[in-house]
Amino acid sequence: MTLTVAIGPSSFAQENDMPRHLLESAGITVKENPYGRRLTEPEIIAHLRECDGLIAGLEPLNRTVIASAVPRLKAIARVGIGVANVDFEAAHEFQVKVSNTPEGPIEAVAEMTVSALLALNRRLIPANEALHQGKWKKEIGAGLRNARILLIGYGRIGRRTAELLSAFGARILVCDPYIEAASLNDGEKLVSLEEGLPGADVISLHAAGETCILGAPEFSRMKRGVTLLNSARGNLVDETALVRALDDGTVGHAWFDALWQEPYTGPLTQYPQALLTPHIATYTRQCRLDMESTAVRNLLRDLGVSART
Repeated sequence: MTLTVAIGPSSFAQENDMPRHLLESAGITVKENPYGRRLTEPEIIAHLRECDGLIAGLEPLNRTVIASAVPRLKAIARVGIGVANVDFEAAHEFQVKVSNTPEGPIEAVAEMTVSALLALNRRLIPANEALHQGKWKKEIGAGLRNARILLIGYGRIGRRTAELLSAFGARILVCDPYIEAASLNDGEKLVSLEEGLPGADVISLHAAGETCILGAPEFSRMKRGVTLLNSARGNLVDETALVRALDDGTVGHAWFDALWQEPYTGPLTQYPQALLTPHIATYTRQCRLDMESTAVRNLLRDLGVSART
């Protein structure tokens, strides 16, 4: 029987068709995402019908979805690091193997985090908009040398972001309850969230999971005018509390690439001090090819199929 693999991410193999070629050369029938966007629960249930594997994005892969696809579904290969959208208990119960690609996004996400911070600090976006409107408007920005930057989460991406920011002379504070101070790079300081929030000029989220970390109590402890960066998950931040913090000036600027609902049409779209991007931190040619190819190889391995080049 020919194996069939469903594709979740709408951008799969758009820039480079090698990942699709890896599947097809292994004799796999590829079932493309028919909508060109993230699939809803009913859509992914229908999409997985008669499929042996899934190249997964961020579509909901809860117990209902997984149960609907077994016993035929045998493997899920996530393109990316985060797997909070996968019900691991259900996957284990139904003997569906799950993999991810933790190495691929590191450089791309760290680079974009630093890029967003530089754009916000140096006021590049309003300067560009003003000049396009015929206005010669100059604003004083902020440099990174000696800036106190609190990284919440110190996994692969958090660590690489710290390394890039250190090159600018920033002072790095790290909040991560799962690490020891000995694992930090030279010059970095391990702090609790309560210790780190009051003095931070910049707060950058790199934590895993969906549990809210920054709510109203945390915003009340922040330095006025702080810059908030989020490339991880929207739910790490209480959206209502963030809006209040933007209104009262606690948060001077924010960049969110990971949002609460996607596509996002929420209140942050009304705030010019909020830089919003459509979950594209991993969208470099190198990163997408690496993650997609690795996900395909993971899936073929878990399906017991030999990859061919």
